[in-house]
Amino acid sequence: MSEPARSGRESEDESPSFRAVRNLFARLLRRRGDASLAEAIEELIEEGEVEEAEEPISAEERILLLNILKLRGRTADDVMVPRADIVAAPADVALQGLVKLLVEEGHSRLPVYRETLDDVIGMVHMKDVLVQLAEGRQPFDITRMLREVLFVAPSARLLDLLLEMRLKRVHMALVVDEFGGIDGLLTIEDVVEEIVGEIEDEHDVVEQPKVVQRPDGTVLADARATIEEFEERVGPVLSEAEREEDIDTLGGLVFSLAGRIPKRGEVVQHPSGLSFEVMDADSRRIKRLKVKNLPTPEAAE
Repeated sequence: MSEPARSGRESEDESPSFRAVRNLFARLLRRRGDASLAEAIEELIEEGEVEEAEEPISAEERILLLNILKLRGRTADDVMVPRADIVAAPADVALQGLVKLLVEEGHSRLPVYRETLDDVIGMVHMKDVLVQLAEGRQPFDITRMLREVLFVAPSARLLDLLLEMRLKRVHMALVVDEFGGIDGLLTIEDVVEEIVGEIEDEHDVVEQPKVVQRPDGTVLADARATIEEFEERVGPVLSEAEREEDIDTLGGLVFSLAGRIPKRGEVVQHPSGLSFEVMDADSRRIKRLKVKNLPTPEAAE
């Protein structure tokens, strides 16, 4: 799989926060040697407190280093986007269909698969799609612009993964389960955000509440809203059996009830009496729900 040639240092994620982490990791790599990453970090912190240190660290860098140390026990499984929420492009997608998918979903990178999501062959970047549009090359073949992705285990440690992604200059990793299926996805930005916090750019939209109560007594909810968020608004919903199934989101609950991804307009009933109407969904995931037959405050108590 060949990657389009690029000149100079890749700057797609070059927000100030990303640059700070990148520069810090460059210093760590220079002094790591045979020591572990944690030892190199601790050494940097200690040296930063000595005035005559050859390259003392700043207060901001010390905070970043301490945040990195806190990630020692975290893995890819902790921060990945779950399979149900992955947006991907089929290898036979037409150029206009690819552009539409990128615009509608607001992503700059998409994994590309052959027949199913378990057969990912690479990643496409919006920048390469724009070049294709500008040059008007025909016929369109997405495989000519594919970039490399990493395949990692759910137990992959975030710090090791960040170093590997930086060294290989690969910006997307797919989390693979023991049977070879795709479990989730994460980008280098997801890992960096665990260190510096949420990274926003001029294209980011302020996130709207995931659970909104309406005057008519119904609730509009993002399918990614957690069960905890929802139950804080309406009271307990899950049965003991459902809690044992480890259902985390409203979309996961509706999927569990239906046994599949329901279509837009379909209504799924919960044993508690709640009614979930699917307001938006596609073939891969449920997006928005309207919840009816909510218990009254007295009944919830």
